[in-house]
Amino acid sequence: MYSHIAANKRKTWILIGTFVAVILALGYAYDAVMGRGAGIGGVGIAGIIAITMGLGSYYKGDRVALWSSGAKEVQKRDAPALYRMVENLAITSGMPVPRVHIIHDPAINAFATGRDPQHASVAVTTGAIERLEPQELEGVLAHELSHVKNYDIRVMTVVIVLAGTIALLSDFLLRAHWFAGNRRDRESGQAGLILLVVGVVLAILAPLAAELIKLAVSRKREYLADADGALLTRYPEGLARALEKIAASNQPMLRANGATAHLFIANPFGARRQRFMHLFSTHPPAEERVRALRGMAM
Repeated sequence: MYSHIAANKRKTWILIGTFVAVILALGYAYDAVMGRGAGIGGVGIAGIIAITMGLGSYYKGDRVALWSSGAKEVQKRDAPALYRMVENLAITSGMPVPRVHIIHDPAINAFATGRDPQHASVAVTTGAIERLEPQELEGVLAHELSHVKNYDIRVMTVVIVLAGTIALLSDFLLRAHWFAGNRRDRESGQAGLILLVVGVVLAILAPLAAELIKLAVSRKREYLADADGALLTRYPEGLARALEKIAASNQPMLRANGATAHLFIANPFGARRQRFMHLFSTHPPAEERVRALRGMAM
């Protein structure tokens, strides 16, 4: 299991490195399309945009995620059983107790957010609280706390920002193509035309590539959190049964949001959409996750 976790971490950083390379390539292509030569200025602009957006998302991203999902913070007196379960798991894992939130939604789901274990929150739907057995709910919570402990949420926040930056720079590049069109016509030149074509193609394909890489990172993190959560509870069957119930219910959340879908333990749009859009799903198939969890118990 530990080799599986290490492999997932290596692959994730490779994917993030690919994101950075795409952003720098877009900055270079921007200068090429505008006829500015070496492309250093475009790369610099791309880096500045990425840093600015990254800082804002790093410090405020968790609040946006909680607000968009309708999560409401609760104290120990409001939901004693849920709070004690989170508290016990946090103490067992050696991390601070995160803030606890409840989402009033009949679907079975949960997510964690925060830039580090000291600034973390976990949110659970009322459907999960009411329809899962204690050991199943404990497995779900352990999965989410593993995301926090492994700094998955920070990584995913960075990836989201990079994906947004790529989309923004791509739009700039396409607009630059039209503004620079007349000048390119005057200059003609085969090299300039090739750079223009490459830049426009990159601008069109980059957002799609960014989204696919983001989804791939999310999927790998889900497998890692499943493994760590099972290790924390010492009972993989609890999480396996919870995932089976989520898949069987096939119930989308009332406030499902594409921007935060990757944060949840299961696809908030429901299993039906996941089957028809497997390539673009933020989560691996439930049956594969259940198979891996039960393989750990053997």
